Amino acid sequence: MGIVEEAHNVKLLGSGEQTIVLAHGFGTDQSVWKHLVPHLVDDNRVILYDNMGAGTTNPDYFDFDRYTTLEGYAYDVIAILEELQVQSCVFVGHSVSAIIGAIASISRPDLFTKIVMISASPRYLNDADYYGGFEQEELDQLFQAMQSNYKAWCSGFAPLAVGGDMESVAVQEFSRTLFNMRPDIALSVAQTIFQSDLRHLLCHVVVPCHIIQSMKDLAVPVVVAEFLHQNLGGESIVEVMSTDGHLPQLSSPDVVIPVLLRHIRYNISV
Repeated sequence: MGIVEEAHNVKLLGSGEQTIVLAHGFGTDQSVWKHLVPHLVDDNRVILYDNMGAGTTNPDYFDFDRYTTLEGYAYDVIAILEELQVQSCVFVGHSVSAIIGAIASISRPDLFTKIVMISASPRYLNDADYYGGFEQEELDQLFQAMQSNYKAWCSGFAPLAVGGDMESVAVQEFSRTLFNMRPDIALSVAQTIFQSDLRHLLCHVVVPCHIIQSMKDLAVPVVVAEFLHQNLGGESIVEVMSTDGHLPQLSSPDVVIPVLLRHIRYNISV
């Protein structure tokens, strides 16, 4: 196993001609794909990995300078694919990883057959002619809460993000992976994500994109999915599901898994 693979806890599962990469979002790790993986491994080569900073990665490897922009994560994706000698893949990215995959595809479009985006946003802050869902004051309060008492913040944020009560398995699972992050790293990652504005890069993304979105999502309003569709440089398609929450693959797998499988298997033109 190479250095990059080891650092990101890369797992290779299944076999087949097509390679599918599953990339998790903020506060989770590769375990967020546990409901999807069994449906893919019989016919596909599946690559799972953890973003640097996830609770499952070595915090000593987290470079605060490198990861002040999402480009740092995009370079990681390319490094993983190169180390595994992947010629092309279907990249399934949840939340921030959908945008990370899009950034990676700008410099290496050859590596990506298509990108399946779940709960993706190029900008979380509202702007004059753009609704991202958050005002700066709200984000400042969020960062302050993370800084003052991380464990308490996790307990409050998890049910809001997942869209369920504390008793639900999905909320408990997200709480676990969120709390596994080192608090100072979690704050840094959250600031990078929530303060990012990647709208100007969307026109350079020419790889086909499948945009999948929950009807109700604390972090990403439905209009953001339409904004992505209108502004991406290549072909794209949007599907809004009747699900609630930012982690629908965890909270509503019965609804989401068939949708994901359909978008992974079929191209936009079909």
